Order: sequence, then C-alpha cells, then structure tokens
Amino acid sequence: MKGMPKPPDSYMRFVRRYPKLEVAWRAIDEEGREGPLDERAQRLVKLAVAVGTMREGPVRTSVRKGLALGITPEEMEQVVALAAAAIGLPGTAAVFSWVRAAIDSAGDDAG
Repeated sequence: MKGMPKPPDSYMRFVRRYPKLEVAWRAIDEEGREGPLDERAQRLVKLAVAVGTMREGPVRTSVRKGLALGITPEEMEQVVALAAAAIGLPGTAAVFSWVRAAIDSAGDDAG
C-alpha cells in the first residue's frame, strides 16, 4: 500500500494561517472514523458524499486517497455511476471528468 498523497499547497498555506482550524478538522475526521467501517469503505463513502454534493475538491482528494489505499479506478467510477440517478446525467458527466482527471494525474505522478 502506498502512503497517503501530500495535501495540495493551497491546503498547507491555509492551515499554516489557521492552525486551530486544522486541529478542529482533524478531530472531526478522527471521530467520524470510529465505527465498524474499515478505511477502504470509509473512503468510498466519502467519495460518494463528495460526488453527491458535487464538490470537485473533495472528489479529487477522495480519488487520490482511494488510489493510495488500493481502491481501483473501476471501483471509484462505479461510485459515480451509482450516483447518476440522484445527480442527473450532466452532473454525473462532470463528476466523472473530475474522477478521471484525478486518476490520470495520479498516474502521471507515478511515472
């Protein structure tokens, strides 16, 4: 299993400026991890929520972190397909492009 990807520079600048918000964010994230779902399932759920709310940054982050956990591109693409009925075809096409761009970018970083 690869290590988790480095956060984007914009995130790092923000948390350097507002370190207490990073502490609070990490506490929220840690509390949400408590429960029966394993890390892989948690990442797929987070991707699904990001897809459903059509949040590009969290979609791309979930894909990068999912790949690092060994989740396949096909599994993440299926999450998008499952959301199609809820978000509609135009939204699904947009989200699919974000997922593919993050997958392709991760491949570029590896090679």
